[in-house]
Amino acid sequence: MAGASFQFPVSSFNTPRAIIHINVANFAATVEAAIDPRLRDRPIVIAARGSGRATVFDMNEHAFAAGVRKGMALAKALSRCADARVVCPHPERYDKAMAQVLDQALPFSPLIEAGADDGHLFIDATGTSRLFGPPADVAWRLQRRIREILGVTPAWAVAPNKTVAKAATRLVKPAGQALVAPGEEAALMAPLPLTLVPEINGAEATRLQQFNLFRAGQVAALGRNPLEAVFGPRASPIYDAVRGIDHRPVTPAGRKPPQVSADHLFGEDTNDRAVLESVLYRLVERVGLQLRVRVRVAGVLTVALDHCDGMRRGRAAALKPATADDPALFAAARQTLALVWSRRVRVRRLVLACGHLAPVPVPVQMGLFDPRPPGRSNLLTDAIDRIRARFGPEAIRMGRTMST
Repeated sequence: MAGASFQFPVSSFNTPRAIIHINVANFAATVEAAIDPRLRDRPIVIAARGSGRATVFDMNEHAFAAGVRKGMALAKALSRCADARVVCPHPERYDKAMAQVLDQALPFSPLIEAGADDGHLFIDATGTSRLFGPPADVAWRLQRRIREILGVTPAWAVAPNKTVAKAATRLVKPAGQALVAPGEEAALMAPLPLTLVPEINGAEATRLQQFNLFRAGQVAALGRNPLEAVFGPRASPIYDAVRGIDHRPVTPAGRKPPQVSADHLFGEDTNDRAVLESVLYRLVERVGLQLRVRVRVAGVLTVALDHCDGMRRGRAAALKPATADDPALFAAARQTLALVWSRRVRVRRLVLACGHLAPVPVPVQMGLFDPRPPGRSNLLTDAIDRIRARFGPEAIRMGRTMST
């Protein structure tokens, strides 16, 4: 209609961001203590047993107070905290617990970003108050639900961006709450030690400390140009972080596609091909059994390596045809391992995952020139499954797995 106009409400464009950060402190140790009440109120160290070179995967607050840190040699950790209870890592427990945390958050926002099974969760609650109430109420409800379902109480914070929200939960963990209003970001960050600023890594914090800079406010006062001389392209992210500036969006996570997986944490970091392939076959057996129990075949296989310096490398390969047969899975996994294993740094953890799951296809007629009847290896695998089900998983072992 001529002369008609429409003006959007100014508030719809100027609504401050409200980012909720959920932080289950010391996630692995907290999950273990929730499962086994005997571990509560005593120092816990999560580490692989059986090797003097084993390192700390996680620890609880009691062990942290005694000086134990992630990545520390287990022998050193026990020298600092002799009464600590050493618990082997159970990645499948942490995966399941993290999925339950994510399930509780999904109804409140389409924008949810989950950490890698570390107990961290970002939720963008901007503009959801009319549906669910203020973001602080949403955070409080999530804290209560997680406590009821998992038996652990997370810390939470609401802030205008991810960096400030994460820094705030570090200040109030293990089970506190924090609200940071728009405009208060710089005031919250200024007194923080650099080790508590989320976007500054350990090496960068150490480098800044060499210049007698120990707190975020000191780095902010220094300005951007001096930082560029030392850190180059990393100067801008560091300068923004210490001032509480972060424009990054919350990346939608949604639900992970169905998959089955298994992993092995080495008691002693290794670069021995025979050991890696031996462990890989055992992971194939575990994953293959999961597929066969679920009457599924996998169309994609992924092999990932966690190196002792913290670097992770992974690679996926298509399975044609899709399969749940151990020899076929191992052949693909072995080729993928050769492609992903490109560094000389020792391997700490080996992960195998199978995705693109589908029902077992209906058998088709055998081809005229097939070298062997179809399903021959499946018959052998089925027989091995039955023997292990009756006499235990160690009743039959392949020769290539005997070294582990």
